[in-house]
Order: sequence, then structure tokens, then C-alpha cells
Amino acid sequence: MKEKILVLGAGGWGTTLAILLAHKGFRVDLWEPFAGQAEGLRRRRENLNFLPGVPIPPQINITSHLEEVAPEKDIILAVLPSHFVRKGVQRLAQCRILPHAVIVSASKGIENRSNLRMSQVIASELPHNRIVVLSGPSHAEEVSRNIPTLIVVATPDEDLAKYIQNILTTPNFRVYTSPDVVGVELGAALKNIIAIAVGISDGLGLGDNTRAALIARGLAEIARLGVAMGAEPSTFAGLCGLGDLIVTCTSKHSRNYRLGEALGKGESLKEVSKGMTMVAEGVRATKSAYQLAKKHNVEMPIVAAVYGVLYRGEAPQSVVTNLMTEEAGAEQKEGLWG
Repeated sequence: MKEKILVLGAGGWGTTLAILLAHKGFRVDLWEPFAGQAEGLRRRRENLNFLPGVPIPPQINITSHLEEVAPEKDIILAVLPSHFVRKGVQRLAQCRILPHAVIVSASKGIENRSNLRMSQVIASELPHNRIVVLSGPSHAEEVSRNIPTLIVVATPDEDLAKYIQNILTTPNFRVYTSPDVVGVELGAALKNIIAIAVGISDGLGLGDNTRAALIARGLAEIARLGVAMGAEPSTFAGLCGLGDLIVTCTSKHSRNYRLGEALGKGESLKEVSKGMTMVAEGVRATKSAYQLAKKHNVEMPIVAAVYGVLYRGEAPQSVVTNLMTEEAGAEQKEGLWG
């Protein structure tokens, strides 16, 4: 008998994962918290806001009544904006879910104020359930159209990792495993900040050299903070470091890149945010990363520059200025990325 699966969040990524699992023959419920939007999705069988042109299979049950579908589920995918994860999981905790239910955290970000990673937020509300992290370079727009994609499931429990790996893997969706939850989550959250920086650079009309420098030095910053917080350095050379960073800094689908590009062209953060239907997670992640860098005494000049643009009204040009004026010592230090 196949597992019963619930997907929390009917944005682009949540809808995509629900479709992928339904095509594999699983019974899937897709929770959209707003009743009106849930009804629209049920009626149209298409997510016009996030995945226009991609049909939602009829076997996916779309609901706004979490309490009716959560208690019986074996696997629950949390695919919510980072700032809504805690509220969503609190609602889930009230539903008396099965003690053996596995929670798959597929949200990318860091919770402001607490500066907790998404799996930590979930664990604080559901301390008795097993949690794994799903991350990697995976735009919903492409996965939903069966474009080949490689992604990572992270948990120190090898058997659990293989279990979720088998649940999600398809011919065009290859799932790797990793024990490094910290590195996988930080790579996913922090790359959005670097994508904003790259977008700013391109919006200013700068060239390929500057873009490459921001990506490479940005990856070094991510790795420095990650290692200081307990991540494995090698994680940042893989799908959830370099891979996710490249796709987010170069893709037309990247909300964070587009936001940065608009800032570089002279628009204000308020103006850019008004015109976006989806959340640019890097804006919130920048605040947390800036605070975490100070806490762990880690130098992150690009993150600091993006923070200045977003939260202090500094000129977008400062992103490049900070890159060019940081001390240029040896690129690598003590075997870790400099």
C-alpha cells in the first residue's frame, strides 16, 4: 500500500512536488491555506499565478481544511514561504498527525529574529517527528515540465534519506542524499543573497567579470559562515552550494536576481516588491545572514553590502565597492575557502 502524502503550500514548488508525486501514483493532498485560492485551483486545475500552462492532475485533492487531511498522512512536505513556515507547522501540530509521519522541509530561508534554519523551526513545533530537508537547484517552472533536475535530501539518518529518495525519484528528477543538514540548508538560504548582488551588478550594467567575481566570492562567504555553524566544507562544492548558487544567479526564473537587477536600475525595494507575485526570500535571508555573520565573527562583505542596500538605503554601487575594497590576501586559507 502506497504512502499517503500531504503537501503544505500551493505555490509553484508545492504544486510541482504534488504533481510529481501524483504522477508516481501516490495519493496526494495539496493544502492551500486561503479558501478562495484553493477553490480557484480546484476549479481551474491550473496554478495560474505560479505555473501557468501546467495541468494539475485530477487525483490531487486541493483543500484549505488542514484538519481534515493531515492526521492520516505518512509523509508531509512543508513547502511554504520561510516567514510562514512556523505558523503553518503550528497549525499542523494541532491536527494530531501520525507519530511516524516524516516531515520534509522544502522551504529555503532563515527565520528572522530567531535566525533558525527551517528544519529547526519545524523541530521546535513538531519535536517528535522525523525531519528531512529537500533542496538543490530546482526551479519549479522546469521541474513541472520534466526538465532533468538533480536535488538533495539531507538527514543524518541514512535509512530515512534513502526512503525519501525512493519516494521522490523519477527518471527526470534525480535525488541524492547527504548527512549535512546544516550545509544544505545554509547553501539554499544564503545563495539568494548573492543572487540579489549579481542582479544589482547586472542592473548597473557591469560585465561578466564582475558577475563571476560575485558568484565565486559569494560562494566563499557562504562556505565561511556554513563551516562556522558546523557544516561540511565539501557541501558547498555540490548541488546545494555551487549548483544552487549558479542557477539562482543566472536564471530568468530567479526572483532574487530579478529583484537585484531592478534595484541596480534604480528602482526602490518597495517598488520592486509591489510588482512581484512570489516572495524573494533573499530579502529576509539577508537580515539573518548579516546577524549570523556578526555572531560567528565571519567576514561577509557582499552580504554586508546587500544588507546596506536593502535595510540602510545605501547605493547599489556599494555591492561592487565592497567586493573591490575587501582585503585581497590569499584566496584560500587553511584548507577552507578564503
